[in-house]
Amino acid sequence: MSGIKEIEEAVERLSTKELATFRSWFATYDAAQWDSDIELDIAAGKLDSLADEALSEFRSGRAREI
Repeated sequence: MSGIKEIEEAVERLSTKELATFRSWFATYDAAQWDSDIELDIAAGKLDSLADEALSEFRSGRAREI
């Protein structure tokens, strides 16, 4: 049995209270992972072209501050 399948089956066996606790934990965990990934992408310069484009559009008047 795969690890994913085992996790799915374990989640299905959780009580309502346990599932709520798991959801809260997973949302926090997932957000932290996303933050880490985006920070690595920023440090690697992967978003530089998007930032440059946005700043260029803002400076040229094609976008506005929100």
